[in-house]
Formats: sequence, structure tokens, C-alpha cells
Amino acid sequence: MFDRILLALDDSPAGEVATVFAAALARRTDATVHVLHVNERLVGGNGLTLRSRREAADLVTGAVQHLADAGVRAGGSVRVSTYRGVPDRIVESAQHRRADAIVLGSNRRRRHGRLFSAHVRERTTRLTALPVLTAPSPLKVTSLGGAAAWEGGLDQALNSLLN
Repeated sequence: MFDRILLALDDSPAGEVATVFAAALARRTDATVHVLHVNERLVGGNGLTLRSRREAADLVTGAVQHLADAGVRAGGSVRVSTYRGVPDRIVESAQHRRADAIVLGSNRRRRHGRLFSAHVRERTTRLTALPVLTAPSPLKVTSLGGAAAWEGGLDQALNSLLN
């Protein structure tokens, strides 16, 4: 079904769930995953970004490591953009990586950035012909063990969707 998946990631709980979701999907379809974080430029920040280069790189590295631990081939990158340009960077990266699908998280809180906002999801969907998959809401799949405790449940859900 999918050979290459682009996972657009932020540092919210939705990002953690999206990583788990992408890992489960990639295992089911034997796909590789490219993790992308678009670091937003702050308005009036004279080139400053929402996260430092190190924070953005650590976010991507952590997701790539989680995917590798789950047995998924993965790599990652960080791009910089204004808030309004985030969907464009996601779609450009998907095209450049020849992705078959894009995975986004479903919810976010404003203090965590805007990558998973409805605006970004809707605009990304409008800009590409690729399937844009929204990971389950973190409120619905979290537990005392965190999102990682739900990997088996996501596998079961994906099995029912893909079979």
C-alpha cells in the first residue's frame, strides 16, 4: 500500500501519537518513514524560530529513534518556514521524498506550536493529491503508560483498516 511515508511532527502529545501511528502503519506496509519537523519563524523575531536548531534536531532524532526501535527504517530532517508556509514545506518535502502518504497528528495545544492545527491539516490536504492520514487524538489513545502503551491497539486498528 505505502512504500514511503512522510511523518510531519511537532513536539505536542499529538506528535508522540503520530509517531506511534506512523510506526504501526509502516510495519504493516513495510514502508520507510521520513520524519519532518517544520520549525516556525517567530513573527517579528528577526529570524528567530519557535525552537532552537538543537531542539528541532532532537525532536526529529527522538522520533527516528522510536521508529528504528519499532523496526522501521527511518530518517529525518528539519525545515524552517513561517506559520503560513508550513503546509507548503510539508507538501514540498513529501514530493521531494516521493512519499506515498503524509501522516499528521490530530490535536495540539497552542503553546506547543501550530503544526497540527486544523489550518495546517486542511491546507496540506488541499495542496497535495497524496493521502493525508490523521493519527488518532492523543486524548483518546493515551494511558498511564503513555502513547507507547497503545502500540498494540494501533496495530489492531490498522489491521482492521488494511485487511
